[in-house]
Amino acid sequence: MKRKEDDGARVTGADAITLEIIAGAVNAAQDEMGALLERTAMSPMIREKKDYWTALYDAQGRMVAGTLLPLFGRVLEPILAHYPVESMRPGDIYWYNDCYGSRGAITHSPDQLLLSPVFVDGELCGFVQSWAHLTDIGGATPGSLSPQATSHFQEGIIVPPVRLYREGVANEELLRVFERNTRFPVTVRGDMRALVAALRLGERRFTELLGRFGRDVVADAFAQIQDRSERRARALMKETFRPGSYEFEDYVDNDGAGGGPYAINVRLEITNEGKVIVDTTKTADQSPGPINYIMNPVVPSLILGIYLTSRDPLQPLNDGLMRLVDEVRVREGSLLQPVFPAPVGLRSLTWLRLQSAFMGLFNIASEGNALAASPAYSISMLRGTDPASAEPFLAADGCAVGYAARPFSDGLDAVYFVAQKNYPAEFVNTTYPVRLRHYGINTDTGGPGRWRGGCGVVRELEVLADDVTMSIRLDSTRKAPWGVAGGMSGRVGRATINPGRPDERRLDPLADQIRLRKHDIVRLETGGGGGHGHPYDRPAESVQLDVMRGFVSPERARLDYGVALAEARDGFVIDEAQTARLRATRTETRLFHRETYVDRI
Repeated sequence: MKRKEDDGARVTGADAITLEIIAGAVNAAQDEMGALLERTAMSPMIREKKDYWTALYDAQGRMVAGTLLPLFGRVLEPILAHYPVESMRPGDIYWYNDCYGSRGAITHSPDQLLLSPVFVDGELCGFVQSWAHLTDIGGATPGSLSPQATSHFQEGIIVPPVRLYREGVANEELLRVFERNTRFPVTVRGDMRALVAALRLGERRFTELLGRFGRDVVADAFAQIQDRSERRARALMKETFRPGSYEFEDYVDNDGAGGGPYAINVRLEITNEGKVIVDTTKTADQSPGPINYIMNPVVPSLILGIYLTSRDPLQPLNDGLMRLVDEVRVREGSLLQPVFPAPVGLRSLTWLRLQSAFMGLFNIASEGNALAASPAYSISMLRGTDPASAEPFLAADGCAVGYAARPFSDGLDAVYFVAQKNYPAEFVNTTYPVRLRHYGINTDTGGPGRWRGGCGVVRELEVLADDVTMSIRLDSTRKAPWGVAGGMSGRVGRATINPGRPDERRLDPLADQIRLRKHDIVRLETGGGGGHGHPYDRPAESVQLDVMRGFVSPERARLDYGVALAEARDGFVIDEAQTARLRATRTETRLFHRETYVDRI
């Protein structure tokens, strides 16, 4: 940990072993903060859905460890603009949810960010941060998110950077104002307390680390952790992209206000000197509806860095991955840089299409050796009065989709988002006046390929309350997630009320104020990810297993994969002769596929 140079001068720093101990301790502290937040929060948005993240920072506000989420920005800068470091004290906590005021460090208003400085012997040594999506913060509709929003003011109370605690004492007046602006004050109060508790735990773990190794050693270890992440990502960037210009365009289907599709255009330029420039100025204008996304300048670096280092399962998210892009060009008034007060509540639709555009760049550079495209997760909200308690309820139910196939493996089936989860059937049935009737794989939605795209799900709910209103968000219902390298596009989803009944009706993919009656059935069918590689290259035995497991139907096995199956007592057997005849002729492919094969999307 400490060494002496030949001349006797003392040099303090972290050696290789100490470095790994500190890196492990920081990651463990971050995980422990998240576990505490999850277990003490009151809302299912945090406890069940797990919509939260935590992080630790060095004394300069540079992230040392955080959740792998390429969505945010440099979260400390908005606070320092109002509260200089010199004014901070031990026990302070700072708070905001201001999307525009933070330049997209927060991307929609339900997300609350709390941050606390960590002091040892009066010296600032770092920061800890907790963040979570709160169930309701006011706005036009319960849940604070609506596909019909046309102004940011309709999406809930806006909190600029404020000091929530001063030297350990809470600003109760500020909390009372916040709680008065939510429809569920008890739940919100509990969630805010859980966010504070996570910070206090992070402070303790941080100070314990400093007490064990000393400030200088820990600071040096933090710098080494960040620098090695940057070196690793830059080396992989150089391997992947030769100097030149790469461009890709993907689309958001619609905005809930009648507009769309909206183009997201990304151009990546690598100069001979190694300078990296990301240009999004050809992206469509901002939307009247809530799909606008305030892209913080570090987001392109995060998307590139997280993907490039994804082959290393031990690679943490830290500031080193925020340094890859030297220049980011945006256009004010565009979908990626909207002008206040454009609504941003459903920004994930645009953010996830932005990620798909970056995956397109990787595929162009590597000639198809990268991920295909994935749809965004689905969300429905049921709002009404619970007949058992006569209290208002809000069932904000996230729904999984299928993820993109990879160059070496099938896409993941039925994934909600990163480490987040769907509400379990038992929780839904016992908490809300609904009954989960069906939950399973949406067969044939995964894009056919040598590596199959992940399949979406079918989720069917029966309403058990009178006079319920619903909002729905489905993605990629017009423009399916593209396949690559011979793989085919994923299949789209849909939402239906009362399927198979005389009063059946299809829903728009972005809609709100849908009126439901008792015993109405809501059926969500989500889409799948794009495939990778030619479907005829998928082993017939793998296709047979897909059919037996319900991921692929016998009909699509024949049409998409050229595999003929015959029914048998124990399932299906491969008709070898017929399969050979079907696979004798192959469709000519190009780099991408969205309904048809194309060189560029």
